[in-house]
Amino acid sequence: MTRRAIIAGSGSALPQRRVSNAELAETVDTSDAWIVERTGIRFRHIAGEGETTATLATDASRRALEAAGMAATDIDLIVLATATPDQTFPATATKVQAALGINDCVAFDVQAVCSGFLYALSVADSMIRAGGARNALVIGAETFSRILDWEDRTTCVLFGDGAGAVVLKAQDDSESGILSVQLHADGRHNQLLYVDGGPSTTQTVGKVRMKGPEVFKHAVVNLASVLGEALAKAGLSVADVDWVVPHQANRRILDATARKLGLSPDKVVMTVDQHANTSAASVPLALDTAIRDGRIKRGDLLILEAMGGGFTWGAAAVRY
Repeated sequence: MTRRAIIAGSGSALPQRRVSNAELAETVDTSDAWIVERTGIRFRHIAGEGETTATLATDASRRALEAAGMAATDIDLIVLATATPDQTFPATATKVQAALGINDCVAFDVQAVCSGFLYALSVADSMIRAGGARNALVIGAETFSRILDWEDRTTCVLFGDGAGAVVLKAQDDSESGILSVQLHADGRHNQLLYVDGGPSTTQTVGKVRMKGPEVFKHAVVNLASVLGEALAKAGLSVADVDWVVPHQANRRILDATARKLGLSPDKVVMTVDQHANTSAASVPLALDTAIRDGRIKRGDLLILEAMGGGFTWGAAAVRY
């Protein structure tokens, strides 16, 4: 008997304030044409007063539970991926747990930046397969706007805030569910994409720093490679894929990765133009968008993939 974790429902949440490139150009030395040409980004959402990683994560979770037709009290595991927690501790997952009215379940955060949702998905999938949980909330949520240097136009125009969540449910002998996950990390590249602060070093939060061209080169190679690995692990090929749901960092990275794999751009879910790079929230936010607009249907084979600071990167093959 094979136990799998199936996606029972998805949800997402965005801050109320939507900022266009033109609005950004009023305070940052940039332009709509410059941003669109280099990234494909047109809008991003920026968290305002009262909006935090936890509140966005809670809203996304409520929508995922509603889509799954489940009550919050059915959940026995919450894994939340974020690099922008509400507090250094306790885990933001425990704030979501309390907000949802769940008095007792396993709840913790994982931190792998933009790959965080894939890492969280792998942890929850493993716990469900091992019998340690039956119904899990897996969340990616970020308020990256709060660690941006708004005077650095090479980074501040790239990011936005948001959250996405899925409900994973244990199911025996199912053709659907998470078929494979492949994860990687290589800490030798720390200085290419990082935050220049932390409790143990500077006692400050710090700001995002990035060497964009170098990150771009690694991203295209690593994402194409790990997508192939996840498919091979599941005994599948690129021809079997219905949709690729990638980390929404940059349109050029998404286009280059698709070309490298011989994938039609029509099979790639693209939301970077509307949401910018929302780090760990990026993949589940794009996934929920494509499920709700009808592109992704039950039975479709999905590849979720992401790469982030560390470097970390990963992919998952999922039969929706």
